Amino acid sequence: MKLAMRGLSKARYTLIMIAAMALIIAGCSNSASSKLSDDKTNVVTSFYPLYYLASEIGGEYANVINLVPTGVEPHEWSPKSRDLDTAAKAQLLLYNGAGLEGWIDDFLEGLPKNTELMTGAMSEGITLLDGNSEEHEEDDDHDHGDLDVDPHTWVSPKSMLVMADNVKQMLIKADAAHEEQYSANYEKLVEQLKTLDEQYTRELGAVQKKDIIVSHQAFGYLARDYGLNEQSIMGLSPDSEPRAQDLLNLAKFVKENGVKYIFFEELVSSTLAETLANEADVQTLVLNPVEGLTDKQQKNGDNYVTIMESNLQNLLKALQ
Repeated sequence: MKLAMRGLSKARYTLIMIAAMALIIAGCSNSASSKLSDDKTNVVTSFYPLYYLASEIGGEYANVINLVPTGVEPHEWSPKSRDLDTAAKAQLLLYNGAGLEGWIDDFLEGLPKNTELMTGAMSEGITLLDGNSEEHEEDDDHDHGDLDVDPHTWVSPKSMLVMADNVKQMLIKADAAHEEQYSANYEKLVEQLKTLDEQYTRELGAVQKKDIIVSHQAFGYLARDYGLNEQSIMGLSPDSEPRAQDLLNLAKFVKENGVKYIFFEELVSSTLAETLANEADVQTLVLNPVEGLTDKQQKNGDNYVTIMESNLQNLLKALQ
């Protein structure tokens, strides 16, 4: 406990220093705040899925700034002084919660006392999974820093519907004058997400095989909501290392259950997935947790819905 408290104090000290640096940087350069708009609601999001929701619902009345750059895995990202400065001058800061952003508590404490920034965890209202796939309702007593909690809520379209409503409510709270426009944009988005949910429910419900082997334990909500059985090489964090025995057990599972593909994701090394696939004499296939876009996906105009549609097709291919 003493070690944990010392670590927390150090983290808070670091955020104080970052806040001080942000003030200096703001005085020397406008690069940190150059993305901010004077005539729109400025929304800062912690990672891509929330950027997508805020952009779609906010439309022309929101200026949405995503903290995590294109091509960067959000588990590996941490905020810089310019990020704190940008957020402090915005109207909204939307983050996932459920333990995804390990930096969020210290980040919020580092904000200036006079900031008018509204903040919220967009996973509120979703029944969360812990690392052992046990469910519990998120409430005010829940520790978002609990490493046992599965933070990958957005990977299920059902969860994204809940998150979309949370984003809409936050936008209206920050900018009530455009409630009608935000609500109209929200309804259009909900139509797409409900169609996606219906496709997943119908098509995955029709397959006989249910086992998926993934490199990163990011598909628990998708598995729960659409009747799949997720087995993962690595844990909730994509940089966790499996034991040799874990790989052997998975190879055995693959052979005994007729699994044809090992899924990997694009923002994380595919080495372990390929190693397991070679060991079990099967192939690899992409299953994207939609934590962020690659440069290529961004250039192609891909978004949450198109990537989740591709995921569905790959799931159907693997589960034939």
